[in-house]
Amino acid sequence: MTTKTSDLLLTAVAPAIWGSTYLVTTQLLPQGYPLTVAMLRALPAGLLLLLIIRQLPTGVWWFRIFVLGALNFSIFWWMLFISAYRLPGGMAATVGAIQPLMVVVLAYPVLGSPIRILSLGAALAGAAGVGMLILTPQAALDPLGVTAGLAGAASMAGGTVLSRKWQPPVSLLTFTAWQLSAGGLLLLPAALWFEPLLPSLTAANVLGLAYLSLIGAALTYILWFRGIARLEPAAVAPLGLLSPLTAVVLGWLVLSQHLTAMQLVGMAVVLLSVWLSQRAQRIAPSVSFSTAR
Repeated sequence: MTTKTSDLLLTAVAPAIWGSTYLVTTQLLPQGYPLTVAMLRALPAGLLLLLIIRQLPTGVWWFRIFVLGALNFSIFWWMLFISAYRLPGGMAATVGAIQPLMVVVLAYPVLGSPIRILSLGAALAGAAGVGMLILTPQAALDPLGVTAGLAGAASMAGGTVLSRKWQPPVSLLTFTAWQLSAGGLLLLPAALWFEPLLPSLTAANVLGLAYLSLIGAALTYILWFRGIARLEPAAVAPLGLLSPLTAVVLGWLVLSQHLTAMQLVGMAVVLLSVWLSQRAQRIAPSVSFSTAR
C-alpha cells in the first residue's frame, strides 16, 4: 500500500465516523439542544487535548486558530443544525454536499491549486449521488434552511483550505486541540444565550456525548487535519461525502430502515465521485486551469 493510499484511507475514517452522528444524536441525546450539543462536542475534547499537550498558541496563531475554529466548528456546526432542522427529508445533507465543489474553486486563489475539469465533474456527481441517497418526495425548500446549508458548506470549505494554508510549527495533536477549544469557546455564549440548560442527563446521554466528543470530534479531526496536511484539499473534501453514505447504511443496519433502488444507485454514484476526485489529482496540471506560479 502506498503512502498516499494509506493517507486517504485514514482520512476517510473521519467522515465515516461522522456518519454515525445522526444515529447517536437521535437515539442517545436529549432533543432540542443543537448549539449546546455542538459546544459539548467540541469544548471538552479540546480542553482534554490541551491538558495533554500543555501548549497554547503564540503571536499570530491566536488569530488564525480562532478563525479556523470558527470556520471548522462554530459556524459550520451552527449552520448545519439550522439547515437540518429547517430542511426535512435530507435536503440539508444534499445542500451541504456542494462543499467539495467550493473547495476546488476556493483552493485556486488561496493555494494556487489547479482547477481540474474532472474534479469539478466529480464534485457535481457527488452532490447528485447524495441527493439520490437522502432526498424524498416530501423534501421542502425552505429559503433560510438552504441559505444556512450553503453557509455551512462554505464555512467548512474555507476551513479546509485555510487549514492547508496555515500549517503551524506544532504537532497535529496540538493543532487539533487549539481548533476544538477555540470552536467550543465561540459556541459557548451562543448556547447559553439561545438555549435553556440541559435537563438531568441519563447514562445514555452521557455515553452519547462522550462518543461525539472523544470519537466524533477529537479522534476524527486529528485524522481529518492530518489528511489536509498531507493531501490536496480537492482530494480530502470529497471524502466528506462518505458521511451521509455511512448514515444511510447505519440506518439500514441498526434502525431497520428500508433501502430503495434509488438509494443504492446514489451509493454507487457517491463512491464513483470519490474515486474520480482522487483520479483527478493524478492528472497533470497542463490539462487543467492553473495559476502561473
